[in-house]
Amino acid sequence: MKSSFWLGVGIISLSGIFNGTFAVPMKYIRDWRWENMWLMFSVFSLLVFPAWLAIQFVPHLWQTYTDTPLTSLAVPFGLGILLGIAQVTYGLGLASVGIAVCIAVVSGVSCVAGAIVPLLLLSPGDLLQPQSILLLVSIPILICGLAFFGVAGHRREREQRDAAAAPEIVPWGFGAGLALCTLTGILGSSNNLGFVFGDAVMRSSVALGGTAVTSTYALWALLFVASFIPNLVYCGILLSRNDSWTLFLQKSWRKELTLTAAMGLLSFAAIIGYGIGATALGKYGTSLGWAVFVATTIIASTLSGVLMDEWRGTSQLTKRLLVIAVAVILASVLTLDFGGVA
Repeated sequence: MKSSFWLGVGIISLSGIFNGTFAVPMKYIRDWRWENMWLMFSVFSLLVFPAWLAIQFVPHLWQTYTDTPLTSLAVPFGLGILLGIAQVTYGLGLASVGIAVCIAVVSGVSCVAGAIVPLLLLSPGDLLQPQSILLLVSIPILICGLAFFGVAGHRREREQRDAAAAPEIVPWGFGAGLALCTLTGILGSSNNLGFVFGDAVMRSSVALGGTAVTSTYALWALLFVASFIPNLVYCGILLSRNDSWTLFLQKSWRKELTLTAAMGLLSFAAIIGYGIGATALGKYGTSLGWAVFVATTIIASTLSGVLMDEWRGTSQLTKRLLVIAVAVILASVLTLDFGGVA
């Protein structure tokens, strides 16, 4: 095979590792509450890094938006708001069920939802076509994986109840946290829909001298700025309610800010890295490339969660249930991929 193929696989695999481990720095945040941490993570991942990329590489960025009809901006902006809600529930899910469970569940659900939601909205008749059969098959497999995660998580919660627990940023129960992760995966399909309905932005960028790749940065910036709004609102409410604004003024603010910046950089690098790797893979980018990205994300998040002692003090049976849950979620993703829909 061409060297560009293996280069693409390597870049996507590295991006999946970034995506699966981006939340690790939050384990070392000690003085900030969840709302402090998540607000600053959102600033970096949704504003600073996307804006820098778009300003640096998109020719005539502002004119790109002014040349795009308002209605063509409103739809992806609205989908960005939904994506922002997913970001909020993602952060709460991470704090509630841990890295291993949250990222695996969100990745699996978003993979299936990202395929089925656009299909239902744009061409529901295609669900009855032969190529969509594996998509439908992947759904019950995914549900089985979520059930295994639920059983493993409840066993972990019970087995660790009497053990000395590490300080949690948000003390949510496992059941509610798992529901948040599932909701995050469903709402995360707004990302795919944003690109489906945001083609007018990319056309405007190309007309002004942008390339097929850099024009996506203009759309990313629009989606991410919109998605920042729900994060700002929710975190702002918590900051006021808990009077946690003052935590930004503590002596440790530099360390906490550096950790949240690292989270934002890893998360954003994962998205950009996948785009570069998928481009290198050519026609395999959205099928094989996406499967590699999701698989490495799930494996990396599970390993990082175990290494961070999220499953310390649990029985061998509980750990085996975790492994089974991960394997079933991966099977769902691969089934979807073989259907040529992902």
